[in-house]
Amino acid sequence: MQMNMVSAINNALDTILKQDSSAVILGEDVGKDGGVFRVTDGLQAKFGEDRVMDTPLAESGILGASIGMAMAGLHPIPEIQFAGFMYLGFDQLVSHAARYRMRTRSTLTVPMIVRTPVSGGVRALEHHSESPEALYAHVGGLIVIEPSGPYDAKGLLLAAAKLKDPVLFLEPTKLYRLFKEEVPEQAYEVPIGKANVARQGSALTIVTYGTMVPVVKNVVESKKTDAEIIDLRTINPLDEDTIVQSVKKTTRLLIVHEAPLSFGVGAEVAARVAEKAIYELAAPIIRVASPSFPYPDPGYERFYVPTEKKVADAIDKIMSS
Repeated sequence: MQMNMVSAINNALDTILKQDSSAVILGEDVGKDGGVFRVTDGLQAKFGEDRVMDTPLAESGILGASIGMAMAGLHPIPEIQFAGFMYLGFDQLVSHAARYRMRTRSTLTVPMIVRTPVSGGVRALEHHSESPEALYAHVGGLIVIEPSGPYDAKGLLLAAAKLKDPVLFLEPTKLYRLFKEEVPEQAYEVPIGKANVARQGSALTIVTYGTMVPVVKNVVESKKTDAEIIDLRTINPLDEDTIVQSVKKTTRLLIVHEAPLSFGVGAEVAARVAEKAIYELAAPIIRVASPSFPYPDPGYERFYVPTEKKVADAIDKIMSS
């Protein structure tokens, strides 16, 4: 069945609520209105207010309540309307959700999936366009996932629902309705911690994820570059083996992400490759990312986020080295 990312995630949530009687969805406007992007549309009417519940506008309260629910035997799936609003609940995720398993020597676990839209490109304001994955990927005990398409979104969400640890599920706003893919209506899982080799190649490895996957694919196809495209899918844990083996084959590495350049996911990927495959590199590693300052007003975002031209120029540079 052809689905966009909104439909695929909605379908996954419907499946989780059917299969797991302990699963509950909570967040601002997720019930009657179906969420700001209508990802939870129809679920409250189908499963009732006890399973899909609207909450006050209090991100710290939503996440704190979810942690308590998880430790008490439920499987909460809280939604934060935008990633830029989740900083109010940062302490709950970092100081508590991510640590309880270790703190209690696995006596208590925190099975919960925090869903939130991320990234820009839709002419929204700064707090509606954040790409904060590096902040959370640094936290031990917190799994960070960011799909780039409907098929992966459903499969990764269903896989996350089987975990006993907290998961941050980042949903790129720009990709919600950008395109459709064939998505099975039945349940299936995409493995967490395993990157997707979205395109085979032998001359260049491009590591990317989220909103930049379609951008990279478009550039590679238009330039007819013999590039291998690796879609991380999971930020933490990082699939180091797939990346390193690809770089050893191609001898060149380009990393593309929308989040700011400094101290980002690209820096971690570059460091891993430098540690494990530096002698196989035929050219310096290049990163294409957003500038390291706050997200700009909508009129300037086209100068801020990586574009196809920036990616194309980087490919030309690295291939000529």
